[in-house]
Amino acid sequence: MVGLRTISQSVSRTLKSVTNVRYASMRSQNWGPHTGSKKVKIVEVGPRDGLQNEKKFIPTDIKINFINKLSKTGLKVIETTSIVNTKLVPQMADGIEVMTKINREPGVEYPVLVPNLKNLERAIKADVKDIAIFASASEEFSKKNINCSIPESLHRFQDVADIANSHGIAVRGYISCVVGCPYEGTISSAKVATIAEKLYKMGCYEISLADTIGVGTPGSISKMIEDVKEVVPVERIALHCHDTYGQALANIYCSLEYGVRVFDGSIAGLGGCPFAKGATGNVATEDIVYMLHGMGYETGIQLSELIKIGNYISQQLNRSNGSKAALAISLKNST
Repeated sequence: MVGLRTISQSVSRTLKSVTNVRYASMRSQNWGPHTGSKKVKIVEVGPRDGLQNEKKFIPTDIKINFINKLSKTGLKVIETTSIVNTKLVPQMADGIEVMTKINREPGVEYPVLVPNLKNLERAIKADVKDIAIFASASEEFSKKNINCSIPESLHRFQDVADIANSHGIAVRGYISCVVGCPYEGTISSAKVATIAEKLYKMGCYEISLADTIGVGTPGSISKMIEDVKEVVPVERIALHCHDTYGQALANIYCSLEYGVRVFDGSIAGLGGCPFAKGATGNVATEDIVYMLHGMGYETGIQLSELIKIGNYISQQLNRSNGSKAALAISLKNST
């Protein structure tokens, strides 16, 4: 007769085997904690956010060529320039010329940062179809960046959004300093949610949540997204990460779990912020795309072409490419 201990051991081995098969099946189907749509939209901000802080003026023809090259990669949104006070951001002094001379590819959006009504009028004359407005979750940052308080900025942006929408111009809203500020420190996620709700209600089709100084971690980003999701549909939320502390890709990975499917990136990791001391570049678009493709997400972007353009603009700026994926793949292809 088979003893009870032997039967117990046999059952235990069988259950363990079944469990291992079940977990293996789950891993092959779900590749981690993420569910939902496999399609992700990338908003390329390199021509605007990536170049705005360059001290040496970049020739207009290089900017135009840069944007035209990006338009051929499969990117559907390329933030092109800013129409702003040129004394504050001199690199964007040629914004109107850039917008009127680029080749606008069918199916590609070319949003422009516009801070006020005066510059909106200039954008309308340049046949701009998409604009972005830029609020902050930090009072001090708002005053230093756009020279007004948060309530004043929202009042100003309401007028901009109303007139833009009346002209059939789509409006995207940014919120800077969503987890931390160089002047105020930690930012309340509830405060971010309040501002996000106001931007959404004034007609912004998408709210980009910007970790301007790159202090966010999966913990702080998760809490912030959870609060914003309560007042803005998740399909209308985008994440804009800087990689100052090396957390950008981890934060993007984490936000995928919460249903976020729109991410801002800057080719070759270009960028910074003239009003945020110590803020390094945006997360490199190439690194985002490499990670997403490796996880089975669809972006419609040709990574190999993106890498070529990242190398091109890096050479024009006389610096190394800030994308780790681009550097590794370029080195591999050269051997």
